[in-house]
Amino acid sequence: MPSGRMSRHTLPLQVAAICFRKKGTSVEFLLVNTNGGGKWTFPKGDPEAGMSHSKAAEREAWEEAGARGMVEPHHFHVYIHSKGVFWKPPGVQEYVIKAFLLEVKETFQPLENMRNPTWFGPDKARVILAKGREIKYAREMQTVVDRAMQQILGHQVLLSKPRSEMIANP
Repeated sequence: MPSGRMSRHTLPLQVAAICFRKKGTSVEFLLVNTNGGGKWTFPKGDPEAGMSHSKAAEREAWEEAGARGMVEPHHFHVYIHSKGVFWKPPGVQEYVIKAFLLEVKETFQPLENMRNPTWFGPDKARVILAKGREIKYAREMQTVVDRAMQQILGHQVLLSKPRSEMIANP
């Protein structure tokens, strides 16, 4: 198949840092305003050549949210995200987003102004991420929160199991 034909049907890739922190038994997510400021999202952007996708997600967390912490080396979820609106050129563009968990240890002033990094519990994050988005994209964002919670709580369950049980029941 010619590469030109394939590229017209391939969505561009971005990476996202799903920034979270544990507060006792609860979990909070760090969200940022979109460039236009009208919606909330996870820090995300284009991967760089020569940089792993997890490191690129970590860089986005730093630039957009001022967040530093431990990023998982492998993505836990892939979702579709849109940018733009149909009535303004260039219209709506869809992206494939590889999502990486990043447990935030410290926060600083973000490098990018107007991002307003803010912590939300999972229920509030689901609501705020859906606001102002078409239903299919709102559901995609809500699924990211759900999958992140499964991963985060799954890690806690694994870490609380005795080592012999983890080996016997992976």
